Amino acid sequence: MPKPAAATRGPERPAKKPRVDFSASRVKGSPVPQKKSKGKEKEKDPEKTAAVPRKRKKPAPEDAPTPLPRSFKVIAGSYEKLLYGLDGSVSYDADSGLSFDLKPVFIFPAHVSCIKAVAASPHGGKWLATGSADEIVKVWDLRRRKEIGGLMHHEGSITHLLFPSRSHLLSASEDGTLCLFRARDWAVLRALRGHKGRVNAVAVHPSGKVALSVGKDRTLRMWDLMRGKGCASTKLGKEAELVRWSSDGALFAVQAASTIDIYTTDMNLLHTITHPSRLHDIKFVRRVNGAGDVLLAAAEDAKLSVYAVSPDPATPPRVVAEMTGHTNRVKAVQTLPIALPAGAPRPATTVVCTASSDGRIHLYDLAALPEVAVELLEMAPVAVYDSKGTRLTCVTLADGDDGGAAALAVGKRKRGDEGGEDDGDEDEDEDEEWGGVGAPEIGGSVGGEDDSAWEDEDEDEAEEEGEGEVESD
Repeated sequence: MPKPAAATRGPERPAKKPRVDFSASRVKGSPVPQKKSKGKEKEKDPEKTAAVPRKRKKPAPEDAPTPLPRSFKVIAGSYEKLLYGLDGSVSYDADSGLSFDLKPVFIFPAHVSCIKAVAASPHGGKWLATGSADEIVKVWDLRRRKEIGGLMHHEGSITHLLFPSRSHLLSASEDGTLCLFRARDWAVLRALRGHKGRVNAVAVHPSGKVALSVGKDRTLRMWDLMRGKGCASTKLGKEAELVRWSSDGALFAVQAASTIDIYTTDMNLLHTITHPSRLHDIKFVRRVNGAGDVLLAAAEDAKLSVYAVSPDPATPPRVVAEMTGHTNRVKAVQTLPIALPAGAPRPATTVVCTASSDGRIHLYDLAALPEVAVELLEMAPVAVYDSKGTRLTCVTLADGDDGGAAALAVGKRKRGDEGGEDDGDEDEDEDEEWGGVGAPEIGGSVGGEDDSAWEDEDEDEAEEEGEGEVESD
């Protein structure tokens, strides 16, 4: 028989006092209660405490401006499988002024088929990547002038190569995919799939967070590079060959045949340029004199046309200058800001480099373009290299050896590469979030609500098959 409940209970214990959270209940202006210390507190000497300065945080290396290189390198590929390397320099004399020089350094067959794309890593120019119709991306160490190896992850010709940062390489191919490689060990971080057919070109926003690509499927696709997947697409109604961002990321241009469509980031068509001849390459570059960008257009007419582009839709683009001197189609154009020698009339300029089917590499000084052009200006090259008839297809510019050393002094120091040397590349221990702040809201697809002309990717398609890391060959 169970005992009564009262018999099972012991003597009642005193209730515990509730704890009081002074931080929450403290009246504004009242002193904060202090805990009593068990031992005796040492009295602080006011003179000693006043003499100790507060430690200030050192600015992050990324906050320091990257110094401009005083020299540069030109690397060009050709149909004949040859890779050309030139050292570029500039000198100044009070009587003759600025003098630009191109000196050949190497020439050799780099692939077993024609070279279709070249790219050099920024801020130091250590890595060079070359892509060919042989479906291989080859990686070279420009400082030591040696081949690192081949990346054989595509099943089609390489159409475009781009270094969004010193530590990442992005490639596009006729197999319809884009591959993101990590420069530390050349592993594939992402394989981006979404295009149905050949990918013609890819462009990364200056923030490094999103990229645009165009291809044979007549679509413009946007990729979220922070998550490694596609996030939006829109139909263009024509096969675009190139896509390029402006230097501030506020505009982008899409080129097809002889037309260039310039859009704002919300996918509004701002301007349409109809060039007199077929286009082969386009590039935005910031003016040396004045503010804003100009658009360089390399074409079949053997000239590089310079368009002044206004953000005002009521002001149509117009040709303000022509860079001449070639005798055949201009296939590629690239630019690089450089520092000028002491005593020069200005501290820096931007060099424009072109490669043509006539076998010549031309160098132009963008500072010759005035802020306001009254009439059409004809700009002659400041330096010329003749490959003696090689059909050049692509070109890139890299910092010279002094520029690389300057970038290393600013950047982080990491463990050495395979040669035991410190290469100074960013984020060798972890994958970096490239880019910094201010990723664009394009058509509402990245953080916006307006659907605009973009269509959201299906979740199944957006989760790309190659999200996992794949070992590099």
